[in-house]
Amino acid sequence: MIDARPDKMKEECGVFGIYNSDQHDVAHVTYYGLYALQHRGQESAGIAVNDGGTILYHKDMGLVPEIFDEVVLNHLKGKMAIGHVRYSTSGASLRENAQPVVAKYRNGQLALAHNGNLVNAAEIRENLEESGAIFQSTSDSEVILNLISRYRISSVNIEEAIHKMMLDVSGSYALVILTPQRLIGVRDPLGIRPLCIGKMDNSYVLASETCALDAVGAEFIRDVVPGEVVIIGEDGIRSVLPEKRQESKLCIFEFVYFARPDSFIDGASVHQARIEAGRRLAAEYPVDADLVIGAPDSGLTAALGYSMESGIPYGQGLLKNRYVGRTFIQPDQSQRETGVRIKFNALKSALEGKRVVMVDDSIVRGTTTRRIVNMIRNAGAKELHLRISSPPIKYPCYFGIDTPSRKHLVASSHSVEEIRQMIGADSLGYLSQEGLLSTPVGAQCGFCTACFDGKYPMRVPGAENEGSCGGCA
Repeated sequence: MIDARPDKMKEECGVFGIYNSDQHDVAHVTYYGLYALQHRGQESAGIAVNDGGTILYHKDMGLVPEIFDEVVLNHLKGKMAIGHVRYSTSGASLRENAQPVVAKYRNGQLALAHNGNLVNAAEIRENLEESGAIFQSTSDSEVILNLISRYRISSVNIEEAIHKMMLDVSGSYALVILTPQRLIGVRDPLGIRPLCIGKMDNSYVLASETCALDAVGAEFIRDVVPGEVVIIGEDGIRSVLPEKRQESKLCIFEFVYFARPDSFIDGASVHQARIEAGRRLAAEYPVDADLVIGAPDSGLTAALGYSMESGIPYGQGLLKNRYVGRTFIQPDQSQRETGVRIKFNALKSALEGKRVVMVDDSIVRGTTTRRIVNMIRNAGAKELHLRISSPPIKYPCYFGIDTPSRKHLVASSHSVEEIRQMIGADSLGYLSQEGLLSTPVGAQCGFCTACFDGKYPMRVPGAENEGSCGGCA
């Protein structure tokens, strides 16, 4: 399987959970919630339900509608449920790594779904294995579940076990957890990964993005605070807040690329942030042109903002084949050019003879961007000016986004002018980091920008070998 757009940073994962205090069918609700979060991961999906203390679950490789049908969903009956869509960042692309992960231990059963990535998972796993732990997968999510179950045996309650786990692990995590009596949500102390709370009638919902709440008819209540543990049970909802709040570091790429445009994250509209990014990009890198287009689908909203600010007409110049998934089979690596043509095609009638501005969200390796630039030129464009609605990506992410090593990131070893020459554009402009950070208007959080500046919000083992640990804490 070969990715048709290797220049894109890969999605993270999406989580969803519901505690039913009404007559909702929790499996079906979770199915619709995961469907809304499908953009966050297309590799595997799963749903687990609590049926009177017994956890039933179904998970497999593939998309949500490929894995679940009415027969499967009708079998998953219970009072509460959690679900997960996955793109692997830690652990191989195997069915064993599909989530939720489920464990049976002395106090009963636990199920967990995780969005994020631990930077010290290997060390913790080794210590646990030395003490007799057996792992069924290579995912760091199983490390989290193992710690919670171990601490639960000696702890007064599940909240204490979770807090002990949080002291051990380092990295990013938004968790939804099923216990025999409760649905629990957990967000890492820096809030790197998003998690929010909604309500359907008298039932509570947890989700990675507000678009999933909209899909199931839930009202948005609030975002989970970084470091917070939210406990939902028969007595309603309560939270345990961290004794000391840290400066939050939400991944800025939620607003650039990952989140759905109709979502709100930590107080800011994703759609408006992308419009603002396009506006600021036009102010920072103006150009005389006849047409503004966006790279489908991630560059479309920023392109609209660029058009609004510049006054250059917005139009459609690239068409995307909606029936080609994120990955598809190709004979060999030499067929990448064919892969791009299968997924994208230029609209010659709109581009011929025009000076074109194309807006995209990022350049990772640069290879596919070059092919798309050539495609637009071959369609008759007189000039092609590329504008990127984020700064150059120079450093890999260790917190739940699948990025190449630094040697494969084109901006880590090439200047902007060298990249422009490589991809064949007439001009190239990246949005400044200062400009990007001002785009999530109304955001009630800080941001992680390590992929741009190498300043990781915590110490990352091995990051020094990538050339910089920047401002590691």
